[in-house]
Amino acid sequence: MSEAASTRVALADSTTLLPSLAPLLHEWLPRQRWFAGKGRPITAFSLVSATEMLPVDTCSVGARTGTGLLHLLVRVHQPSMPAQSPDDCYQLLLGVRSALPPRLAPALIGHVAKGPLAGRTVYEGLHDPRLAELLLERFRTPGTLGALRFDRGGTPIAAGLAPRVLDTEQSNTSLVYGNAYILKIFRRIFPGTNPDLELPLALAREGCGRVPAPVAWFEATAPGPLTLGVLQPFLRGAEDGWQLALRALASGHDFTVEAHALGRATAEVHTALATALPTPALRRSQTEHLAAAMVQRLEAAAQAVPALMPYVPGLRTAFDAVAALGHRGHNWVTQRVHGDLHLGQTLRAADGFWSLIDFEGEPARPLPERRRPQPPVRDIAGMLRSFDYAARSHRPWNAEWAAHCRTAYCEGYAKASGVDPRSEPELLRAHETDKAVYEVLYEARHRPDWLPVPMAAIQRLAAVAR
Repeated sequence: MSEAASTRVALADSTTLLPSLAPLLHEWLPRQRWFAGKGRPITAFSLVSATEMLPVDTCSVGARTGTGLLHLLVRVHQPSMPAQSPDDCYQLLLGVRSALPPRLAPALIGHVAKGPLAGRTVYEGLHDPRLAELLLERFRTPGTLGALRFDRGGTPIAAGLAPRVLDTEQSNTSLVYGNAYILKIFRRIFPGTNPDLELPLALAREGCGRVPAPVAWFEATAPGPLTLGVLQPFLRGAEDGWQLALRALASGHDFTVEAHALGRATAEVHTALATALPTPALRRSQTEHLAAAMVQRLEAAAQAVPALMPYVPGLRTAFDAVAALGHRGHNWVTQRVHGDLHLGQTLRAADGFWSLIDFEGEPARPLPERRRPQPPVRDIAGMLRSFDYAARSHRPWNAEWAAHCRTAYCEGYAKASGVDPRSEPELLRAHETDKAVYEVLYEARHRPDWLPVPMAAIQRLAAVAR
């Protein structure tokens, strides 16, 4: 057996590879924005899979050169806390070199002291253009490589496109290839098909042009399937809805035309999803469970954020109203939805055409929950809260601007779908209240300066009960 071949076998051996990387990962992982276990100690690592996407060359005995790319799925073991997993699985793409050139210094993970990579330097491989180009090439020639499977649709993929890493994401990593494609790499990996692949594929089958159709994707085959990444067209020149809203506020411009168009776009996506996938009814027991879960989240949030406590009785009436309707036999239709819809998940092209992106749902929630059919008003509530956030982020607070956007959005949705979300006020208020409670907890933990934004909504929503 050649030395190179023996090296590859050793790399797949968790008894030698992972222990040699563990000291570096202990230091590096908690510093990554996409690492969900911040604030909890790492007690151990376990290797789920290892694949050499680019073999680490061994040119001669004792003299190692060249560049390698290792794909690892690593389970990180941590003490569990409520609503947190004790052993999240993460996707790592590690570049391996004998020495790191200065241009890649910011991507450094560390120097390996022992094991099959002893004496080598490992780094974040996605920041290396050569390794990022290798990923695109794998999509051009789909197939299986070790524990990985690459698939693509019928559209040919251009070659030789220069990659660059976007620096704006929190829970994933995205690369843009030559302004033609964007590749989202999921970092925290869950069993099953990720909604950010499943739903855009379903929408593409229905001919819905509001969501960029996946061009290619890759998965882990064992234990699988596990969705690892999705390649989609890059909407060059499109502008983020959140930035557009803030710019309108800053310049004193009206945003109702855009809000109305966004409502139409949302309705078209919901209609296509309802056609493509099952639409079960939310019956009595499920409605009561939905309301009970909202009450539970409210009470837990109030314990964590005392400022919420005085509003609990008023807020709870929103959830009790939904439970009461369910008890009387009222049914609602559910379907697959976006799951985390807000202005930052929308893009407007130069011609005014709106697209919806990022169908992953709330990354903190378990994947089975994110794939569960929901009332469409969940997405509506998320967007209504986003208008409020935009208006509150501007000084002075422009309540009228937010109210006009909310109305225009609902009217646009109703015009395209035939169903006005305001016609089910109890369900809409419950979902908007649940979203505001989530926002209070999030801001208190991560951005205390923003806490007044959702607290203003809490005061308004609690006052509805009076």
